[in-house]
Amino acid sequence: MPPESETSNTFPKSALPSLEAAKEQAKRLRAGLSNEGTEIGHGHALELVARQYGFRDWNTLHAAIGNKPPIVWRVGDPVSGRYLSQKIEGEILAVETVGPGWFRLTLELDEAVDVVSFESFSNFRKRLTAIVGPAGSSVEKTSDGRPHLAIDM
Repeated sequence: MPPESETSNTFPKSALPSLEAAKEQAKRLRAGLSNEGTEIGHGHALELVARQYGFRDWNTLHAAIGNKPPIVWRVGDPVSGRYLSQKIEGEILAVETVGPGWFRLTLELDEAVDVVSFESFSNFRKRLTAIVGPAGSSVEKTSDGRPHLAIDM
């Protein structure tokens, strides 16, 4: 295992939690350890959370996450990006919070996209629902490793 100062981040930025979520994770960790008889300070819990994400300390994780306000998705907002590697533009029809920084979005697309890549068959969709994280992309990926949905931020 590399020395603590050489620890490098192994998570893509899109997989990092929001600052609020990371702090909440540290609170849960601290409470869980306390229930098992191990008392640690909040600062130590923050450092442990940072290491879980592959950073050497809390300040480095904090800088990687950034200190910008969380994304707010609203019904009626226009969106653009890619769905199954095809360019899309449309409007948000529904928003549901599923976790800190994660949202289930229902989009109505301006133009239907073919969700099948097979040459002799097509299936066009004008409405789609997906869960996106803080970076605006879904966890689900295509076979070539691209997110199913990636919204331009």
